[in-house]
Amino acid sequence: MRACRAGFSHRGSCSGFYPGPYSLSNMFARLPALLLCLTCGLAAAQPQPQPPPPASGAALPVPVAAPASVPQPIRIGEINSYTTIPQFILPYRQGWQLALEQINAGGGLLGRPVQVISRDDAGRPDEAARQAADLVTREHVDVLAGTFVSNTALAVSQYAARNKRLFLASAPLTDALVWERGNRYTFRLRPSTYMLAAIMVEEALRLPGRSWYMIAPNYEYGQSVVATFKALLKARRPEVEFVGEQWPALGKLEARQAAAIVKAASDARPDVIFNALFGADLVQLVRAGKQSGLFPRVPVLSLLTGEPEYLDVLKDDIVPGWIVTGYPAAQIDTPAHNGFAAAYLQKFSEQPKYASVLGYTTLMALAEAVRKAGSTRTEELVTAMRGLRFASPLGPVTLRSQDHQATLGVYVGRIEQRADGARPRGALTGARYVDGAAVQPTDAWVRARRPESANK
Repeated sequence: MRACRAGFSHRGSCSGFYPGPYSLSNMFARLPALLLCLTCGLAAAQPQPQPPPPASGAALPVPVAAPASVPQPIRIGEINSYTTIPQFILPYRQGWQLALEQINAGGGLLGRPVQVISRDDAGRPDEAARQAADLVTREHVDVLAGTFVSNTALAVSQYAARNKRLFLASAPLTDALVWERGNRYTFRLRPSTYMLAAIMVEEALRLPGRSWYMIAPNYEYGQSVVATFKALLKARRPEVEFVGEQWPALGKLEARQAAAIVKAASDARPDVIFNALFGADLVQLVRAGKQSGLFPRVPVLSLLTGEPEYLDVLKDDIVPGWIVTGYPAAQIDTPAHNGFAAAYLQKFSEQPKYASVLGYTTLMALAEAVRKAGSTRTEELVTAMRGLRFASPLGPVTLRSQDHQATLGVYVGRIEQRADGARPRGALTGARYVDGAAVQPTDAWVRARRPESANK
């Protein structure tokens, strides 16, 4: 019933009608208000007219359905050193961006879109762990992925183990990540220091020299790869000797220190030099070595140097003849790689780099794990990841159940200079692909180093 302006309330009571003392004057004074309230009440009580029924054959009104709920995205928390190592990490990001686009164009995963939330760890372990915690607690990501520097990867791995969250490490190299400090929740995509060292040992055995000089960055990756290379080479050729080592700080090698390293190496008179420097540090070493005549006089085995990211940094400072691991994108002619490279070129107007392969394959591996598990729950994903087989631009890959290491391989060959417009550029010659499955340690080796709890 409508409210009556004369005092008839919306609940059907006249809030202002009580006549007060029983006097005729009061009642006659309020009589018009009473009549108006009664009129309002009678009018409200009358039945309201209804619309006529639809004519025969007319369409009935169709009820409007409530909008369907949008499925929550599957969230991947990605952490990497974007501001400290851009020459590697930016192509890596473009790789996972391409994979993300392809996954969502195909309908996403489990009927849900996929979302990547990316963070910069500034190359610092403490920042990497902080970003991992923020991604899990505030952004509620389903899995963690990424990292480049071994120290940051170990920090995220420890967080993942404590908080029971799956972590796929894309690019770090240290063996400790899957062996001594391995855990149930951490997996690694990129070939490890052991795998790279084993590849280089096969190349070393083809060289006549017996005295070696070691140069590597002074952090986990450098220390690990030198120790592994020395152990594997000594086991295969006991007569070799190591006549010196240099350990410059990562990313801080300057011309004067590089000249001192080159002089020390030259004074030791090695038959072969083993190098694990990369990026700007490698540029300083090569320039000092070329100025002194050490390069190309002494042959060099150099890890990572054949990757386009680092060949581009070297520019015309290339030393032809170095034996290197790398990625000769323009020389790979397989259906899997051709499809990836064409899509990458179309999206970014440039050829992919090795980091692009890692970024792309990281997301594709996680996508395959989600499909296999049929879930984003951590424990089910861990089960799915163990023994997981998935495709990559370089060929089929398996995640080993015994140590969570992927069998992604790498190319090895020699550096040469090729004309590229106004300036020469580095490229691999005689490159061959080494399947990662062929350079894995024995199961006994792994068991001796990996905690039993990591395989439960």
